[in-house]
Amino acid sequence: MRIGVPKETKVLEHRVGLTPGSARELRAHGHELIVEACAGQGIGMDDDAYRSAGASIVATAAEVFGQAEMIVKVKEPQAAERKMLRPGQLLFTYLHLAPDAEQARDLIASGAVCIAYETVTSSSGGLPLLAPMSEVAGRMAIQAGAYFLEKAHGGLGVLLGGVPGVDPAKVVILGGGVVGSHACHIALGMGADVWVLDRSTEVLRALWRQFGRPLNTVFSTHDAIEHHVTTADLVVGGVLIPGAFAPKLVSAALVKKMKKGSVIVDVAIDQGGCFETSHPTTHADPTYVVDGVIHYCVANMPGGVPRTSTFALNNATLPFVLALADKGWKKALADDPHLKNGLNVAVGKVTCRPVADALGYEYIEPDSMLQ
Repeated sequence: MRIGVPKETKVLEHRVGLTPGSARELRAHGHELIVEACAGQGIGMDDDAYRSAGASIVATAAEVFGQAEMIVKVKEPQAAERKMLRPGQLLFTYLHLAPDAEQARDLIASGAVCIAYETVTSSSGGLPLLAPMSEVAGRMAIQAGAYFLEKAHGGLGVLLGGVPGVDPAKVVILGGGVVGSHACHIALGMGADVWVLDRSTEVLRALWRQFGRPLNTVFSTHDAIEHHVTTADLVVGGVLIPGAFAPKLVSAALVKKMKKGSVIVDVAIDQGGCFETSHPTTHADPTYVVDGVIHYCVANMPGGVPRTSTFALNNATLPFVLALADKGWKKALADDPHLKNGLNVAVGKVTCRPVADALGYEYIEPDSMLQ
């Protein structure tokens, strides 16, 4: 199969769909790689590294899209990229379609086969292609929160870990999944007073076993959210419903009651965010203020550390890329029900129920597309 890797075009997005090491693995399986010039520059991998791995370098994204049978990316295709997709072409990347009606409409119109990293599942019930970026984003959330709590950046002027004789900052984490557990790890390591809220007692028990008494665990209710959010210095939103809109856990009225100069980091912003006052931002302009509360809602947080993120992502995606390339998408999905769960749009049909429900499309069973 001919596989194409374009350079990412989202604002300050420096990750790349395949590393030279991944390209070499695909070449060993007999596949052809086409990589846009400078696609790996943001992770310190120049064109010669890809050439050494057996890839061909082309000058433009149009050449990549025009020649490749499968496109492997990181972020959702931007408007100009969506125009280059063609019927039957395979797209493998993050999509986050539920809050993005325009992208969904374009992908449906393209006739392409679109498999989303974020809805591929695992036998254990997890999301293996979302997990590595959730790990990165959870850790970055605390770094970003600590930075914007500094007075020079508009915050309260609070040191996350405090000092002897002075209280540390209170960090509240909504959701104890992958984002939440990694946010806990960094926040506790920095000495903060950390509280995590979740509706699963099993999740809370697992976090207690992992971190012990320094972590405060709370069963999530409306009362608990209101109490802890309004007394927090930093609130991290990390709640996810696979493929669907993130639940709005914190209303605009509740944000108004928060401390002035406190910080919200909404890691769920890719799926619409879990704060009513959230809207997507970029690394170029990461924050805005609502009712005195700083909102950090960067929609591609892991793009801020592209080298770490790219290698972590490739570790997870490469086996699936190999399966798709070796078998073709229909057989690969028929053989693997977890990869089949990643099929969001296929030849003009919506094949992911949460996306169909969120955007008002008819839902088509993925199996019907594999005949």
